Amino acid sequence: MGFFYFLGQKKFYLHLLISIVLTLVIIWGVFKFLNVFTRHGKVFLVPNFIGQTLPELEQKGFNQYFDFIVIDSIYDVRHAPGSIVIQNPLSGAKVKRGRHVYLTIVAKTPEMVDMPDLRNLSLRQALVLLEGDGLEVQDLKYVDYFAKNAVVDQLLNNEPVETGTRIPKGTAIRLVVGRGEHPVPVPLPFLIGKKRKGAHASLHYSSLNVGKEYFLDGSDTTHARVYKMKPSYHSHSLLDLGSPVDLWYRSDENFNFKDYIQQMLADTLQQDSVQRNISRKVQPQTPSP
Repeated sequence: MGFFYFLGQKKFYLHLLISIVLTLVIIWGVFKFLNVFTRHGKVFLVPNFIGQTLPELEQKGFNQYFDFIVIDSIYDVRHAPGSIVIQNPLSGAKVKRGRHVYLTIVAKTPEMVDMPDLRNLSLRQALVLLEGDGLEVQDLKYVDYFAKNAVVDQLLNNEPVETGTRIPKGTAIRLVVGRGEHPVPVPLPFLIGKKRKGAHASLHYSSLNVGKEYFLDGSDTTHARVYKMKPSYHSHSLLDLGSPVDLWYRSDENFNFKDYIQQMLADTLQQDSVQRNISRKVQPQTPSP
């Protein structure tokens, strides 16, 4: 009886209303605090910082929106010292203000490595060893030597460089290679769609050299892929050892390489089929007895 009597009192409903209002106010306050704390709805697009330096980013005021942290440095002769080469998050990512942006920059002083001993190794072994030590290949110089693709000498600035010499990482080494007693032409590799580093490696492993290079969409090599080569690719193309191959590059951001490569391979197969048919027709007929 007392419980139902209490339900009929105005104080009960007044206290209930006050409780509901206080609960709603507390819930609203919690969500408001979370909204302010997490900056809900306030996101920024991460710009492309590649190629810029930290002082340049601070001068442009980017440090007011992002917290830059350098996590690594590499030596790269193709980029200016102190410039950014890798960023995380990538450009275009949506982040909150004050987000950490992790950067890899180009070291101002190169890392030093010991020159390996490449003499008397095969060309393939020498290329693998150079790549493992962070050294580049300037070019291949073929000379008269009985062993084909055997490394005869290793040159730096056209002078022999001795094993164990301390040289900067990324240094380009010229390899003097044997032509062999009976040199034969080598096939031209298919380079279309390859990035610059991969194209260089494919040519060197094929006993060929990199000729002139042209960048049709600017000098940025990050997205550059081989668009054209001279001599033009053909499945039966053969070149002399050490021949140069000129390369044209386009950015994979502005060009559909997948369809382009498929069309090129289809055209090559068609040319091969036509060539085989022509060869059959010109073969001399054996007279019937």
